[in-house]
Amino acid sequence: MRVAIAGCGDLGMRLARRLAAGAVPVLGLRRSAAPSVPGLRLARVDVTRLEPGQLADWGATALVIALSPDRRTPEDYRATYVRSLDALAAAFGASLVRCLLVSSTAVYGGEDGGWVDEDTAAAPARWNGAILLEAERRAAALLPGLVICRLAGIYGPGRERMWRRALAGERGSRRWTNRIHAEDAAAALAHLLAVPAPGPCYNVSDDRPAPEFEVLDGLRALCGRPALGSVEGGGRGRRIRNARLRAAGWAPRYPGWSEGYAAELAARDGQDPVAAGHGGHRV
Repeated sequence: MRVAIAGCGDLGMRLARRLAAGAVPVLGLRRSAAPSVPGLRLARVDVTRLEPGQLADWGATALVIALSPDRRTPEDYRATYVRSLDALAAAFGASLVRCLLVSSTAVYGGEDGGWVDEDTAAAPARWNGAILLEAERRAAALLPGLVICRLAGIYGPGRERMWRRALAGERGSRRWTNRIHAEDAAAALAHLLAVPAPGPCYNVSDDRPAPEFEVLDGLRALCGRPALGSVEGGGRGRRIRNARLRAAGWAPRYPGWSEGYAAELAARDGQDPVAAGHGGHRV
């Protein structure tokens, strides 16, 4: 197997390191420079401007598309997720036999707090989910051996948003939230590259959806801060099932947010997760 990763940001680089450690040849496509990784060849390119056959000499048998836009606007989303697909399909020639498209559970919509799996009809409630669904359908028409990977919200080192909210004293809501640790997400992608006959679509999420207020209180507790307690209202949002991916042989290292965030805090040697790297203090 020879793998090309279009979009070597945090997730793409985590995947690249995993594959390279297993002696899999990897070509990483990104717009900016990055630290070298043994076994990884990096190419600085704009994937929306690739020429037909430009990357055919690499002989990639698998392509992972893990792009992210610079700005959160409909125009940037469509350019990144939809218009890039034609260029990528043409640039690699006819060597590809498997493609993974990193999408999002935002394509499902759903606001009643119910459980969602891959057989649930996609009905995005917001423009971002609608554009990602458009990308999924375009990819299915262009790319051989397509496997759609619908990721829940990624957390882990470098992603401090929830820590900041918790330590700022935000109460949160009863809305259901779904998460996947960045390392578990990379492991899932690597697994789906190796599965002999994968299905067409997988949810990539941990085992335990949780109400937002519960996560924020839990993060405060990890840092020795008092909990703010339950909040009023019903449980909106959706709960993501990962049973299909588990049945394919994958299991998360961090089955829930509490294990993943606790491991992240431990890796920081007890430093405040928001202040770490900026004169952080012990918690």
